[in-house]
Amino acid sequence: MSTSASATNSTLLRAFALIEEMLKEDRATTAADLCQRLDVPKPTIHRIIGQLEQEGLLQKEPDGRHFSPGPRLRKMALGVLAQRSVGAPRRAVLQKLAEELGETCNIALLDGHELVYFERVETNWPVRIQLHPGSRMPLHSTAAGKLLLALMPLHKRKALLRGLSLDAHTRHTITDGEQLELELEKIAANTLSIDNEEMFEGMVAFAVPIYDEVGQVRAAVAVHAPTARKPLNSLMEWAPTLRRAAVQLQVVLDL
Repeated sequence: MSTSASATNSTLLRAFALIEEMLKEDRATTAADLCQRLDVPKPTIHRIIGQLEQEGLLQKEPDGRHFSPGPRLRKMALGVLAQRSVGAPRRAVLQKLAEELGETCNIALLDGHELVYFERVETNWPVRIQLHPGSRMPLHSTAAGKLLLALMPLHKRKALLRGLSLDAHTRHTITDGEQLELELEKIAANTLSIDNEEMFEGMVAFAVPIYDEVGQVRAAVAVHAPTARKPLNSLMEWAPTLRRAAVQLQVVLDL
């Protein structure tokens, strides 16, 4: 192998190691942190970060010191999770859940300031909302979105809420910041979130968290139904079933 090829491979592996190390923490990271954790010279770290930032794999936070996953890296991660071969086990769990409940079920992730549905099993009922995997929804008016907001670190939540536009999607949508904060506190205490016709008139939902192996919330699993078929109180009777599915999904998601 030539010297130039060896140097390219070394840089590539260092870039992967940098991304991997950064993703171990559920927070933005500085170049100084990465220098210390990877034992790599500061000029090298800055050069690699600059290249990754230029390619959209990392992005600089507003303070100018911290870095987090960029849009291209997040898109790649969601693409990997969406692969059929990777997703077969989680699809099987979600399919079984939807068949047991007889209603649409989905798994959702936080991506920046939006909610992304990356797995969804629809029912065959004539009354339903069809949202394909990859669909993006607002955080403040969805059960899964409010859940992920409520269970994130407080400083991160406050920073995110400052940039959210609390648009009204129905007459039930929470559009007041203080009221939303109270709702999020209640959700955090119960680790369960509802959508009481807040996104679509006549549609209700609730969601519970999916944790990783160290107890961090990585995703949410939710069930949706039209009020004409399943009022919210009736839908909520399935909370234990949904929580059991969340435990199964924790194993197969490998988040």
